[in-house]
Amino acid sequence: MSGEPEDGRVALPPARRAALARFLAVVEREYTTVLRTRSLLAVAVGFAVVVVGLAWVGGTTGYVPAVLNLLTPVEVLVPALAVAFGYEAVFGDRGRGELDVIRTYPLDRREYLLGVYVGRATVLLFAVLVPLFVVAGLVTATGGARTSVIASHAGADSFVLYVRFVVLTTLLALVALAVAVAVSAAAGGPRSAAALGLGAVVALTVGIDLAIVAGLGAAFPADALPVVLALSPTGAYRGLVLGSVLDVALAAAPSAGAPLLSLAGLFVWLAGSLAAAIAAVAPLESRR
Repeated sequence: MSGEPEDGRVALPPARRAALARFLAVVEREYTTVLRTRSLLAVAVGFAVVVVGLAWVGGTTGYVPAVLNLLTPVEVLVPALAVAFGYEAVFGDRGRGELDVIRTYPLDRREYLLGVYVGRATVLLFAVLVPLFVVAGLVTATGGARTSVIASHAGADSFVLYVRFVVLTTLLALVALAVAVAVSAAAGGPRSAAALGLGAVVALTVGIDLAIVAGLGAAFPADALPVVLALSPTGAYRGLVLGSVLDVALAAAPSAGAPLLSLAGLFVWLAGSLAAAIAAVAPLESRR
């Protein structure tokens, strides 16, 4: 009588169903493309080997010690992996002429860019999360949580704290991928794509942090520097891990105000990068 499905689900309007179908088609196309790209799979395998190897060499004596062993390598390797997955996403379509073909379909640029992002994020998160949970499995197999966190401190080790680390690493990967997709959309040629991709890796891993410390460190008191570093994706990530994992394990007081600012900074980078990517692609509907 009301036109709703008998199972009680709310039916989407036809226009939204069509938009969702187009979006999911782009998502499927992207993760299929990534899975067929041997170089990206090789990079993902290399990331897994490095992460698991570092954890094994460092000793699987507890979940929080594993976070201590992995924090700095992951802070560098995850953005590099994300850029490898995303820096050629839009530029590759443009260079192969596929973007011109896509323009002939009833697909707007938001559906296209978000589909590209979600499709590649699907595989990227699998590549990031599997090694991290393999490390958790090694810790569990060799005794699980221990009371000794660091040699000079006694604290509460917990799998929950490790899960927090994994969640924050997932957020860092999503932010770095958004930056990479924006770089790909802005690139004008193969050389500029490579240069911008390399620049994005350097900026995300050390460049922004160094610029903030060099340019602003002297102008702020020492206790304000963590707040300023929250403006950097890796600085915000590092601060969140220290505050929500290590400070908790050591029963230390987290820095006031920085966690919320760090989370806000990461989400601003995520949304801003995706918005920049969408703006960098000419409206697909304009050339049909």
